[in-house]
Amino acid sequence: MSSVGTTSNPLRVAIIGSGPSGFYAAEALTKKAAIEAEVDIFDRLPTPYGLVRGGVAPDHLKIKSVTRVYERIAALDNVRFFGNVEFGKDILLADLQQQYHAVLFAVGSASDKKLGIPGEDLKGSFAATEFVGWYNGHPDYRHYDFELDKVESVAVVGVGNVAMDVTRILARSQAELMETDIADDALEALANSGVKKIYVLGRRGPAQAAFTNPEIKELGEMEEADIVVPMADATLDALSEAYMESDKADKKDIRNVEILKEYANREPEGKPKQIIMRFLVSPTELIGTDHVEAVKIVKNELYQDDRGNLRPRATDQEETFPVDLVFRSVGYRGVPLADVPFYDKWGTIPNVDGRIVKEFGSEEAVPGMYVAGWIKRGPSGIIGTNRPDAVESVNALLADVDSGTLWSPSQTDRAAMVNLLKERNVRYVTWQDWLRLDQLELERGKVAGRPRVKFTTIKAMLDALDEAKNAAPGD
Repeated sequence: MSSVGTTSNPLRVAIIGSGPSGFYAAEALTKKAAIEAEVDIFDRLPTPYGLVRGGVAPDHLKIKSVTRVYERIAALDNVRFFGNVEFGKDILLADLQQQYHAVLFAVGSASDKKLGIPGEDLKGSFAATEFVGWYNGHPDYRHYDFELDKVESVAVVGVGNVAMDVTRILARSQAELMETDIADDALEALANSGVKKIYVLGRRGPAQAAFTNPEIKELGEMEEADIVVPMADATLDALSEAYMESDKADKKDIRNVEILKEYANREPEGKPKQIIMRFLVSPTELIGTDHVEAVKIVKNELYQDDRGNLRPRATDQEETFPVDLVFRSVGYRGVPLADVPFYDKWGTIPNVDGRIVKEFGSEEAVPGMYVAGWIKRGPSGIIGTNRPDAVESVNALLADVDSGTLWSPSQTDRAAMVNLLKERNVRYVTWQDWLRLDQLELERGKVAGRPRVKFTTIKAMLDALDEAKNAAPGD
């Protein structure tokens, strides 16, 4: 047989996950002129794009325009999309080994980190991922009910961009949300929301906040919400002041502090909602009988560790205030996959430069297995960060083509996967199916005077496709 990567014997790669990392990996594989590759992208949902569809806030439509890049990649003749196909259930690692030279996992970080405090499991305590999935119409969170009509005060724990998204969506007016592709159920629930106060709690100071300048700036531009930053919370401690005056100070941090100081000096306009930013505080307990009724926080102080990093530690100053709902946004972690190594402490797949290794700290690569994105490096960076990350992993894969460390599949016909899925009665969704579904959502949005109205259950998606196909029998 001819060498792998030639016209007669293309390099066959399965990519698990169709978010940014998955598509950027496909792009990197198909751009190499010296290598002929065939790429199949699998996703457990009928819809592609991962967090671009299910995680990016609905009022950030411009960010979602990155999908145009992914559309061009998916339209290539040597790239296929198999939606509604779950790894570990519909297809197994052994199946991939029979049909591909390698697999690359780009499944993201589907779970969240816990606060580890008393009362965290009370009703009314949620992960931010659950709220984000719900308002974005993700099928996994379609059934959630946050009882927003019974809520007056909310605590959002964390000061990253996801925490800002959650805060902003809670604070948006119905008119603002009508201009987005937010899920219909979420639109109705938020329109009837009783939320008046949203507390945002950061365990470190303003100079250490993870949110970006545009995200914090948006909070000061809400139609129906004043932003309140107590002067004590906006004032920097001595260690933060020293950092800001040093040549190590990041431009983002400098601008964030400037914006927060401006908010601290701003007089509230009397809008119906308030966003109250608190810094150097940590929740120590969620209080309530069977539902969250209050949150206890402790005041922190910063200290410098052995590596020169500024870290928070608790003081003896405590405070308790009433809240009806708590969203924790303190980090995300991946979940284990069948027959794939996993490092539980970090919630990632152990790897060296994208090559999956047998265990964390090992240099021994697992033949034919690669990883990219958050499940590779942890939840960090923006969408664009995933491109160089995926390229690194693909370069490692390509470097292994001639080393004999890839798999030697026995079935290299492209029809083999289609036949396997049909044999197992797996209702897979093709790229053409997705384009049809995409068009249907856009048409539904046009009728409603909105950018898009999403299908929010897998059954609804498949039923819509069946109806569309039956209406066009010659298709």
